[in-house]
Amino acid sequence: MSKAIEKQNYVHFHGAPSKGKILMVASSPSVSKQTGWPIGFWAAELTHPLRVFQEAGYEVELVSTNGGKLEMDGYSNPTDSSGYSAHDVISLGYLQKPDFKAMLENTRKLTEVNPNDYVAIFLVGGQGPMYTFSGNKELEKLFVSFYEAGKPSAAVCHSTTLLLEAKKSNGELLVAGKTWTGFADAEEEFADQAVGMKIQPYRIESEARKISGTNFKVAAPFSSYAIADGNLITGQQQNSGAAAAEMVVEQLNHR
Repeated sequence: MSKAIEKQNYVHFHGAPSKGKILMVASSPSVSKQTGWPIGFWAAELTHPLRVFQEAGYEVELVSTNGGKLEMDGYSNPTDSSGYSAHDVISLGYLQKPDFKAMLENTRKLTEVNPNDYVAIFLVGGQGPMYTFSGNKELEKLFVSFYEAGKPSAAVCHSTTLLLEAKKSNGELLVAGKTWTGFADAEEEFADQAVGMKIQPYRIESEARKISGTNFKVAAPFSSYAIADGNLITGQQQNSGAAAAEMVVEQLNHR
């Protein structure tokens, strides 16, 4: 008599059955035309939401704009000599985990996924998105498909640049009539002063305020601030990733 083998997909975090899979999208490595620096994703904007999702019982798949290996922004690495993110023990912990390092080593390109396989989408910020998310029609289409399906659709920090142009299937801007947030001008000013040069090619808050019929809001610089307007969820910067992720989980848990 043959022995049946059964397999159930479990989340490694606490051994409970998975509640579903969340798609996280990060920037593939790029180079800033402003600074000449190698750029990518901001560590805390991946690891802090990832912790929230995993602890809540959700699986996560990380994909990227081009696929392949990902690189974090140097200043976001808690082991970086600058010490800028030395306080980020969550990222430091994930960097010790072989499965997290493997996650960064080989991502699928965002066009290779089926949105029906996921319960929510979360865009990871960093310096890369200002080049790799801006004007990215493939990513706009993917994000809008989640939004129009009524699934939690989240973006934090510089990944919110996508919302400056993303349009719904009826041709209307996704943020029309919405209240949302993203990296603030005051935070850009702080960053520029800290390094002694203009880091970004444009500022999200300045561009958002040019859009009529939308409500862009920011809180105190570098405070944890996230907004849910329907199933559109946005976070201001790297300290807002966990708050945005908690809003995603809250919406999923009430389905």
